[in-house]
Amino acid sequence: MKTVKQFSKAFPACAIVSAAVIIFGIAGIFIRGINFGIDFVPGLVEEVRIAPAAIELTYKGSATVSVETSNVALSLVISGTGAENETKTFTYGQNPTISDMAKALNGVDGITASVVNSASADSYGIYTNSAATSRLSFDEPVKLYVCDAANNVSIDAVRESLASQNVSVKELGDAANRSFQIRAAMPKDDAGSAETLQDAITESLKAKFGEDNIATVKTDFVGSSFSSSNSWKSVVLALVTLFAIWLYATIRFHWDFALGAVIALIHDCLIMFAFISWAQVEFSTTSFAAVLTIFGYSINATVVILDRVRENIKLVETKSFKTILDTSISETLTRSVITTVTTLFASVSLLVFTTGSICDFAKILTVGLISGCYSSMFISSGFISWVRRNWQPGEWADHVRPHNK
Repeated sequence: MKTVKQFSKAFPACAIVSAAVIIFGIAGIFIRGINFGIDFVPGLVEEVRIAPAAIELTYKGSATVSVETSNVALSLVISGTGAENETKTFTYGQNPTISDMAKALNGVDGITASVVNSASADSYGIYTNSAATSRLSFDEPVKLYVCDAANNVSIDAVRESLASQNVSVKELGDAANRSFQIRAAMPKDDAGSAETLQDAITESLKAKFGEDNIATVKTDFVGSSFSSSNSWKSVVLALVTLFAIWLYATIRFHWDFALGAVIALIHDCLIMFAFISWAQVEFSTTSFAAVLTIFGYSINATVVILDRVRENIKLVETKSFKTILDTSISETLTRSVITTVTTLFASVSLLVFTTGSICDFAKILTVGLISGCYSSMFISSGFISWVRRNWQPGEWADHVRPHNK
């Protein structure tokens, strides 16, 4: 039989330490605040591509001509004085390279298409700058861009160029079709518009990569009502998760077991937010996913101990419920420690070898894993021990649901 360690002697001290840490964390929320990511504050989501222009288009004539691109073709929309309303379409399949596309465009009256870069590049995926006009004129050329692996820009270079901005950057696509999603929060002390924020980002990119090498693919603005909705949905989701766990534990065990498990989860949540506030880790949807992940991990670790307690209530001959808890925790200690340590291998690896939101996820996950193991053994068990401090052998045993083999 395994040596029974007196874990119950540490219950009061652990309760005091946890309460102190939680109070310290709440103070941090009021003093330093939560560093909310752009998922929870107003801002913009912008997709950009970085490459030199491949073709410059100009038009000399009386008609109105604009250029449109799609996944399969480039189109010229011609209308107005001196022209029939028509759309000329140039498919990428019939014009496989940039030089082929320029040659086809030069066949349209009044159109001049000059190849300025990547003449032999695949024409598939030609795109325009959505932030610039698509209407052709003689004075200001419309630039057409194309993704080319030879003009590869790393995500680290983009992040470096935007280091002074409160943004997160995500890489989309592969090397031959790469774009960057930039999510930016509106500064709290700035009365400017979202357009001002967008201009600041664009200027930072141009300063790093060149005036004519930045093309905006699409832009979405996130209003305050939408960000507030995300915040409330996150709170509701966390509460629903806690309620579902409480209901499950109540059905499977006993009300005090269920309440102890939920108290341990709330403890873990508050510990993680104490870390988030004082370390100023950005709290985004990825960070929230880490919190929910710990909910699942912690309740699993707690259920293992509670299962053993349920079995030992009828097997261990004792007049003290604390002895049953000590026996149960001792019997599951190896399993609890090994599970936590092996999971920490993965989270610490992410912490060391990643950056950005994944690194923030790993930081919160690491703190949560340690807190989850600790709360399962000391906080949940300590609460149950306090509730059953006057427990007598046989009391409540019939109310604990039998284990279904």
